[in-house]
Amino acid sequence: MNSRQRIVSTIEKKPVDRIPVDVWLTPEVMESLFKHTGESDEYELYRKLGVDKIAWVFPGYNSESFDPNDSDGIDPWGVPTIKVKSGLATYQEYGEGPLSKMDEPEEIDQHALWPDPDKFNYAAAKATAQRARDYGFATIGPWVSHYEIYCHMRGMENALMDMIAEPEFVEATLDRIDSIQTTMIERFLSELGDLIDIVFISDDLGTQESQLMSVDVWQQHLQPRLTRWCDLIHKHGKKVLFHTDGASRNFVDPLIRCGVDILNPIQHICPGMERAALNSDFGDRVIFHGGVENQHVLPHGTIEDVKKEVITCLETLGEGGGYIPCSCHNIQAGTPPVNVIAMIETVQNWKP
Repeated sequence: MNSRQRIVSTIEKKPVDRIPVDVWLTPEVMESLFKHTGESDEYELYRKLGVDKIAWVFPGYNSESFDPNDSDGIDPWGVPTIKVKSGLATYQEYGEGPLSKMDEPEEIDQHALWPDPDKFNYAAAKATAQRARDYGFATIGPWVSHYEIYCHMRGMENALMDMIAEPEFVEATLDRIDSIQTTMIERFLSELGDLIDIVFISDDLGTQESQLMSVDVWQQHLQPRLTRWCDLIHKHGKKVLFHTDGASRNFVDPLIRCGVDILNPIQHICPGMERAALNSDFGDRVIFHGGVENQHVLPHGTIEDVKKEVITCLETLGEGGGYIPCSCHNIQAGTPPVNVIAMIETVQNWKP
């Protein structure tokens, strides 16, 4: 089997020659792996390490490509971005959102930088997807979101209060965010066709300790929109991967009911996200992607610590099939290359 066949078969819970392994890398870790392996091309690196990469395909906006974690001064929604150095890593932070000082739903029309779906670079995205397919990789794209984009445009503090205090403003803004991306999704999937396997929806619902909002509030403002997106994506024959960090257990069943096929990243150190319990309760209805702890074990553990962590993930999240081991979100700067390789090789050598 090639990498794509291994990923697709896992998602469909069909037999595989071995469990696939994916990686999410920060630029710093990518560079350290280039130096460690002598490679200089991302796809060649994955091939050399035997990674079953689910390759990112994000259409650029008035540009060749787009990285949601690395916008150049302003993102496609008109939100200013700032590069912040923290230890060994550089992160993207957001400046004051363009909707932060608005009070009434009618005011959102004053924002001049709403994205135009025609300005996304579908041709360049298609070329990226074709190159990934030529390497035998599965593909995922585009990046779409409801509440994360709302938070960027409105500011986090406003966004959290709005869900209770300003429901009309929330609804009007989410309608605009939804409409633009729905058009983009439809065109993206129509133009790329069989070159795309999975659609990536990102809307963090948890923190390290608790939920960002109640399930009731989420169901009021976000569940219907997510359901429509899942229906649209399934109509095109694609799978839905939903990304939510943190303590998100109470959302898992509602997410599955919306039509989510793959849940990421399984941040199991957070309350309620225990791996065996998640698999016992939901493993027959959703595919798990992620799980390998990236805040402590991967960056600071020994090779043996990493192997133990990966095996625990395989024995819990992987029980019964339907699991794609990967780092729990991006592997952080300073993580030793040997630990990344230990994660990959442990999956490759796993025999249940």
